[in-house]
Amino acid sequence: MVDITITYSGDLHTSATHGPSGVVIETDAPVDNQGRGECFSPTDLVATALGTCMLTYMGMAARRQGWDLAGTTVRVQKEMVADPLRRIGRITVTITLNRVYDDREMKILANSVTSCPVRLSISDMIEVPVHFHQGPAEG
Repeated sequence: MVDITITYSGDLHTSATHGPSGVVIETDAPVDNQGRGECFSPTDLVATALGTCMLTYMGMAARRQGWDLAGTTVRVQKEMVADPLRRIGRITVTITLNRVYDDREMKILANSVTSCPVRLSISDMIEVPVHFHQGPAEG
């Protein structure tokens, strides 16, 4: 179990402190929902958690195979819907691999992505398309 303490700072801002490390992250409501968008929104953190979890699980699979995944990137794009209440409707995940992987290697990486705990915790009400691109990211 991990203890996280969240404090309301006022004006739709919060600070969350990770108990084990003491690291603090802040949130603000997005501009389209009464906030100023000065930092991550709570729903941004859901999308961020998904992307970081997927990449971490890919890293675990790569480590077991003796591969170096350094330089691989994940981009998440979060889309909100009003259905009838505001919620996340879709998180599109684009994974750009650091090199070209063969079919066997890709299967291992793809399986690791779908087995990450955040993905397994996300409701079926949220669409999560995942796209892989072979080779290093440009720019």
